[in-house]
Amino acid sequence: MKTKQLILSCLLIAFSVQGLYAQKSSHDSIPVPKEEKAVTHHTVTIGGKQVAYTATAGALVLRNDQDEPIAYFGYTAYTKEGVSDVNKRPITFSYNGGPGSSSMWLHMGVMGPKRVVVNDPYDNAPPPYKIEDNQFSILDVSDIVMIDPVGTGLSKAVGKSENKDFWGVDGDISSVSRFIKQYINENDRWNSPKYLLGESYGTMRSAGVADYLQERLGIALNGVVLVSTVLDLRTLTFQQGDDISYIMHLPTYAATAWYHNKVPNKPSSLAAFVQSSREFAEGEYASALMKGGKITQAEKESIATKLAGFTGLSKAYLLQANLRVNEPQFTQELLRSEHLTVGRLDSRYTGINQNVLSEGADYDPQSTSISPAYIAAFTNYYYTELKVDKKLTYKISAYSTPGFDWNWKHNKNGFGDAATPNTAVDLAEAMSHNPHLKILAMNGYYDLATPFYGTEYTFDHMGLEKKIRDNVTFTYYDAGHMMYINPKEGMAFKKDVAAFIAATSGN
Repeated sequence: MKTKQLILSCLLIAFSVQGLYAQKSSHDSIPVPKEEKAVTHHTVTIGGKQVAYTATAGALVLRNDQDEPIAYFGYTAYTKEGVSDVNKRPITFSYNGGPGSSSMWLHMGVMGPKRVVVNDPYDNAPPPYKIEDNQFSILDVSDIVMIDPVGTGLSKAVGKSENKDFWGVDGDISSVSRFIKQYINENDRWNSPKYLLGESYGTMRSAGVADYLQERLGIALNGVVLVSTVLDLRTLTFQQGDDISYIMHLPTYAATAWYHNKVPNKPSSLAAFVQSSREFAEGEYASALMKGGKITQAEKESIATKLAGFTGLSKAYLLQANLRVNEPQFTQELLRSEHLTVGRLDSRYTGINQNVLSEGADYDPQSTSISPAYIAAFTNYYYTELKVDKKLTYKISAYSTPGFDWNWKHNKNGFGDAATPNTAVDLAEAMSHNPHLKILAMNGYYDLATPFYGTEYTFDHMGLEKKIRDNVTFTYYDAGHMMYINPKEGMAFKKDVAAFIAATSGN
């Protein structure tokens, strides 16, 4: 249960669409605030070139099909000034995940014109924190709209809607899609090349939004950028009796053990070692786990020996674990003898282990290290440079909002197990109906929250026709979940996204 809570709370993780907009006679109407727009003008230097831009921060009043207000929807838009033809200017809609996270992390990490500098992958000192022009922003090649889903940022339900109407896989997909349509309409961007860029649970959202925009709202996308991907939650949740999560995590366990020098006779090439772990995971390891209780002791001993060579864990520990080690157990066990635990979002990070007898890690050193810097830098930037009214409270996450509880059911899964929704089916439909839709999947080798092998497995099992399977590109980074906070990988991130937009925007 602890594992599932960790996964669902960190993912940095339904009901019918008609129900979202249903009248609720027993619910009093929530007053509708005035739309908020703080408009400021700036310049930023990216790649040695100065970019003049307009920043619009605030919230619009989201309406349903009957033009009734349903949400006060927060966003921050960055648009390049001096553009003569916006029909040729790409626009990228971006958000983080959670579910229940604001877009602050992507905003100050890689997307916005300013970024907070952190000491990756080590501890960060208290303030003051350094904010600088963001050389990794794509503002030089695309306008950017950072979206804060309901319960985060300034966003909240209004009118006859309630927050819980938006707190679920399907309600979230619908509301974000409708925000995008309304923004496009109000800002005359119907003919601009359009992109989604989501991180973590934001990738699960993007898969659904891409399909919803196309099938229900008539909006075709040029591309979808998936940062640290999870589309099929089953690959992460370590469900009892289901071995898939153990197999999906193994290559990232291997990369982590390699990084921390826990691999016997450590090879020089991370990529080659990871490839060997992939082959073992999908071959001998998967076959052994499939046998369940039928596996012989000799077979178990053999697999445990090989597993120890990839994971850096002892053979004795692996045998006690019945060859199955979940993510919190791994992050606690790998450096237990050094009284350290490794990060979940980025396993390069280490933190003090105050309970060396604990079975699993109870905190994430990466999140602990960078969160104060991000929160302080963003809050100061939002209210001082973007000039948003300080009487408006920006919520970093929805977890502090009363009643926050995510509904995991998804319509396209046939209302199956609510614990393991899968929006890969949505993306497969969007790609099949729009064969020009391109996908960029960006993966950190040290990301234990959304392992890269799980991403590869998901796309390999979407049943895509060969000609559209080639529309998917994978990139890999020597970092974790938020690969862009590392300067070297941040530059690679920018280069890869900019090239993707250039190749798909028709310009």
